[in-house]
Amino acid sequence: QLAKDEGLTLREVALRFSRPKRDFVGTPEQVADAIQTWFETGASDGFIINSVLPDGLQYFTELVVPVLQQRGLFRTDYSGQTLRDNLGLAVPVNRYSVAAEVEEQQEALA
Repeated sequence: QLAKDEGLTLREVALRFSRPKRDFVGTPEQVADAIQTWFETGASDGFIINSVLPDGLQYFTELVVPVLQQRGLFRTDYSGQTLRDNLGLAVPVNRYSVAAEVEEQQEALA
């Protein structure tokens, strides 16, 4: 309804409701405190981090992430070797391979 009333895209609606009303501002510890509060109260399971300054994301990763890691709120290592591994996704069948053709033929015969 909001998208219709205000002429917003679905992305704009999602961003409006996925972000806190104000940005996290403060020392690395204060920003980590705010993120921790949102996470532990179930108010969020992830964040869209906006960078106002060109170096903002670098500051976040170098200063805030280590604090979150010390608190056990952010991973310190990845278990997989690839992004696909880390997301728990299987390697898709190559649709151009012979195996895919055989599988399609078997499905058609069944």
